[in-house]
Amino acid sequence: MNIPGITWKGESIDDVEVLRELPSGLLRILSDVNGFILYEGCLHVRGASLTPEWHSLRAAWRGPRAFHSLYDSVLPTDVPFAQDQIGDQFLIRDGTVLRLCAETGEVEGLTNTLEDFFSRLSGDIEEFLNVGLSHTMQPGQLFLAFPPFCFRESGAGASLRTVAAEEVILFHADLARQIRDVPDGGQVEFKVTH
Repeated sequence: MNIPGITWKGESIDDVEVLRELPSGLLRILSDVNGFILYEGCLHVRGASLTPEWHSLRAAWRGPRAFHSLYDSVLPTDVPFAQDQIGDQFLIRDGTVLRLCAETGEVEGLTNTLEDFFSRLSGDIEEFLNVGLSHTMQPGQLFLAFPPFCFRESGAGASLRTVAAEEVILFHADLARQIRDVPDGGQVEFKVTH
């Protein structure tokens, strides 16, 4: 599969066991290139790798901090194969691709097939994924927005800083858990600690 904009590629496959559990479409992609990053952080597709942990499909799917253990809306059978630059996750569930909105924990349908997901990356990727190509980061990092984008006070005024991917993922999972029962338009108070 020809995917434009690859700026980083994973090392050779060293987690052969996880390959046996993957949907055939994802297996074909990882057989060509063992995970990759598009446009210096716009999208990260995880690989069949044991290390680094931020790139490991096994860690995201089956590890102690697997997404199904962090979010009630994610099933143990969902394959968290990719993430965008702010940590929204892309999951394969029953052949379809879903987006996990990391800040809220909501899951929404994105494409009917994995092939459609990857073909849409060739078009207007900024619109399709709701990302910005002008923002770049190092492999293993994500952007942390403050205030988070799910709050009315955020938007264009949010500050974005690069943070280790694991920190952003854990922050979002904790945020989603804390605001789960807050109704739309409800108020939330932040207590910033160091």
